[in-house]
Amino acid sequence: MDLQLKGKVALVTGASVGIGLAVAEGLAREGASLVLCARNEERLARECARIAREQGTRVLGVRADVSRTDDLAGLAARAEREFGGIDILVNNAGTGSAETIMEAADEKWQSFWDLHVMAAVRLARLVVPSMRKRGGGVIIHNASICARQPLWYEPIYNTTKAALVMFSKCLANEVIKDNIRVNTINPGLVMTPDWRKSAAILSKDQGITPDEYLDRIAKENAPIGRFASPEELARFFVFLCSPCASYCVGSTYYVDGGWLRVVE
Repeated sequence: MDLQLKGKVALVTGASVGIGLAVAEGLAREGASLVLCARNEERLARECARIAREQGTRVLGVRADVSRTDDLAGLAARAEREFGGIDILVNNAGTGSAETIMEAADEKWQSFWDLHVMAAVRLARLVVPSMRKRGGGVIIHNASICARQPLWYEPIYNTTKAALVMFSKCLANEVIKDNIRVNTINPGLVMTPDWRKSAAILSKDQGITPDEYLDRIAKENAPIGRFASPEELARFFVFLCSPCASYCVGSTYYVDGGWLRVVE
């Protein structure tokens, strides 16, 4: 299927590894030019060069911490200067947490709020004017199944991802008149470096290998019985970015192998 993305310009945050990198690769395969950002400048530069070489598309890497207002302004300015604007924004940057509500400091709450929510708010204010000039656009937010079905050990992550889902819905209603479609994806278990890092730590306490730990997590939670690969999830992101999903507006889509335990 031709997803009609050739010539589009896509900005992906948290794009040097995991889901963000897989989304960037998927968009590049469809002919989109890329503006990729991440905090790890060396890894970002390496992946940008590889994608450009393998896919024959233009890729700009910009080191940016999306929780910082100045970094976001610089990122948007580079995209405008180098490409003349943005057609697609994938807000992917984020990370997990581990705390209790009673013990977590205000500073931790604020840092996750800035990363998961305010980054999306600020980027919307920065790129929507450009999308309007270009006749429309697409914004996709990567939230989490935890926005609807919280995990006990990460209340800050759960709360900020739930807020991101609500922001996405409000933004969708506001900008659809400008032919800008906004949607959210709530992934379940996806095999990212964060999961592998956690498995290496937590499996030691249980006397099992990291792979055994991950297999147990998958079988206990997802009816499909396994983790998704980032590439499996990325295919859905790329579809939602395309005109083929033209009637998808203001929705939240679960890609979770059946993990969500309620009818949504």
